Amino acid sequence: MHRLDVPAPHLLPFAIGSFDTIGPLSRAGFPHRHSFHEIVYVTGGTGSHVLDEERWPLRPPHLCFITPGQVHYWDRVAGLRGWVILFTDDFLLAHPGDRDALTELGERPWMRPGPEDAARMAGLVREMLREYGERAPSFRSVLQAQLHILIARALRLSAPYGAPGPYDAGGAAGRSGVRRTDPVSGRAALVSREFTRLLAQPGSVGRSVRSYADELGVSVGHLTELVKRSTGRTPGRLIRHAQTVEAKRLLSGSRLTVAQVARRVGFADPAYFCRFFRRETGLSPGDFRRAAGGAGGIHHDLRAESIEGPARPE
Repeated sequence: MHRLDVPAPHLLPFAIGSFDTIGPLSRAGFPHRHSFHEIVYVTGGTGSHVLDEERWPLRPPHLCFITPGQVHYWDRVAGLRGWVILFTDDFLLAHPGDRDALTELGERPWMRPGPEDAARMAGLVREMLREYGERAPSFRSVLQAQLHILIARALRLSAPYGAPGPYDAGGAAGRSGVRRTDPVSGRAALVSREFTRLLAQPGSVGRSVRSYADELGVSVGHLTELVKRSTGRTPGRLIRHAQTVEAKRLLSGSRLTVAQVARRVGFADPAYFCRFFRRETGLSPGDFRRAAGGAGGIHHDLRAESIEGPARPE
């Protein structure tokens, strides 16, 4: 499990660059998962990209969305060129609806834009690179807006499934020409997607794992097994993450008291919520709010781990 390496302590959890500037792990040839979102815009190269055991041949340009928990790697690539955008859910606080859009895009991850769309996409990415490099006043807000535009344009791309289907391990297309799906993996992905959809609904972040399992018609143990198989994280861990993200949004964007924020995210005891928030972020709710109120927002999660760091225990 790779975690986002934030380049500098004054930045929000976001990075953008080429495959070369991001580093060798951006084109890792071994299966791995991320705890963050990755958008890849491939402009050149040969070989294949393998995502959740499905093989996609490189015929650039390609736009690829990799959601947290998906397993992927680059196989036998040569001359890989393009740009990589990395960010966590925290970077989406200004546009929380983009989380659902990214989930949708993750279900059709390998898009091949036409010439006009490709040129517009490349232009937008270059603008993001320039904004990220110059770091002018309010650059974080501009980057968040540009990322929102990129996601919206990706959703507009026509015929998202028009590109060739994934290939099997031998490089030959399947007989049907459609995506291969392992029954167990497919079940895990379906349950995980439904769990994520329920978790994203307003007022849902304080619910228990059992309540989600009951609604989905599975046992707690089975839900835990399927969600962890699909995402690499347990339902409990995902619920805690959703509570933290929602608490950050309310603390930075509303005048609610800490006690009111605690109730909104499922904590009856404000003191317990404060301990929970500090454990998850390294800051008290009050410290987070004060930092978010100055210089335009929180810049860095003090608990962010290196991209090569060990996974936290569930």
